[in-house]
This record gives sequence, C-alpha cells and structure tokens, in this order.
Amino acid sequence: MVTIPAQFNGPDHSGNGGYVCGLLATQLPSDTPVTATLHMPPPLDTPLAWERSGEEVRLESHGGTIIGRASRGGFDRAALPSPDAKRVACGLANYAGHHHHPFDRCFTCGPAREEGEGLRIFSGEVSAGWTAAPWDPHPAMAVDGVMPTPVVWAALDCPGGWAADFCSQPMVLGRMTAQVFAPVPAGQRLHASGRLDDRRGRKFYTSTALHTPQGEVVGRSEQIWFEIDPARFG
Repeated sequence: MVTIPAQFNGPDHSGNGGYVCGLLATQLPSDTPVTATLHMPPPLDTPLAWERSGEEVRLESHGGTIIGRASRGGFDRAALPSPDAKRVACGLANYAGHHHHPFDRCFTCGPAREEGEGLRIFSGEVSAGWTAAPWDPHPAMAVDGVMPTPVVWAALDCPGGWAADFCSQPMVLGRMTAQVFAPVPAGQRLHASGRLDDRRGRKFYTSTALHTPQGEVVGRSEQIWFEIDPARFG
C-alpha cells in the first residue's frame, strides 16, 4: 500500500512524473538502471497497491488499473557532461518558467513553490537543446540528512522537459530510465542539466544528469516525454 502525497505533484492534480517513477524504482535493486513507465496521470492522496510479476513491479489502483510499471533497464545514449558554474548560472538566469509555466506548482520546477516545499530547479537554456540549473537540496525533504530516491528522480525529471522547450508544447513524462550513483546530502549544491536528443511526432527523447560542482556524476536519466493538452491535466 502506498499513497502519493499532494506535495509531489507535477500538474496540479496528478503526481510528478519523476517522483512517481522514482517511487517505482525503490521497489527494485539500485545497482542497475531502472526503467519506469507511466500509463496514466498518477492520482494524488489515493491509496495504491504494489503488484509484482517476475522481475516487474506495478503500481495499481484498487480496481486493478495500472498507474505505472518498472523493471531493470539500461541506457542507450551517452551521458551528459558536467556543466560548469558559469553555464549553470546562465541556465538559471534564462529560465523560461518564470514568465510562462503550464504547471507552475510542479514539485520539481514550479516557481510558485516555496523553499522547502518544492525543489525549485529552474533549468534554462544554455545552448540549443541544452539546459542547466543549480539544485540546493533542502533539509526539509531529507531523511536522516539524505534526499530520498523519489526526490532525486524528481530532480532528474524536469531539466529534460525544459530542454524540449516545455513552454512551446506542454508535455508530461511517459518513461524514465535512471540510476542514482551516490547519496544526495541536504545542503550540498548540485548542478542539474538536460539535453534534447530527438523528436518523433508527439514524443520527445531527452537525457538529464546531476553532477557535483567538481564534476562527479550523482545520477543520470533518459526520458520520453509526450506532448499533451494541459486542460486534461488540471
């Protein structure tokens, strides 16, 4: 039994894609990448159930509707390089979400969220198809001084959406393959980055990463985003 608290939204009335994918990932070994797929907008403040079939784990409603599923995965593309402090500052200054944001209370990138309530990762363009931003993990979200896995997956989420120009075509996360390589302590700045790799119709293929300021990779992901009608997502 698990419930996605309303704090962890993407669109106003459904779960943050990265957070929910990370929640699925907690049910699998962390020594390899995990691929999580969302089948519908994850409901908030609603009791959900875990189901397993072989090496796959599913998150389901009590009526049996599949919300998402996850299994061991693998990366298909080259990892992002570490952005330096100058590019990170440039990305923060260029964040388009301060001017227009279809989901301005998004847990990861919503500018309407206060410190300690949302991650406030404001990743803006640093070159065509690339974004970067600082992330200062807030102690309010830590457990024993460390960010929980779903929160780190949430941090890996939206820099990819903004690399695909989230303002021009609102989209939601459909699939995410990610791995977290090191604990993320509260209060220690990380550099978040995103890259648009491809577009095929309504699908956008992106990659993201979290690095220490010294260039050590802390986590990375590959994603598929789907262009949507914002009215369907509250």
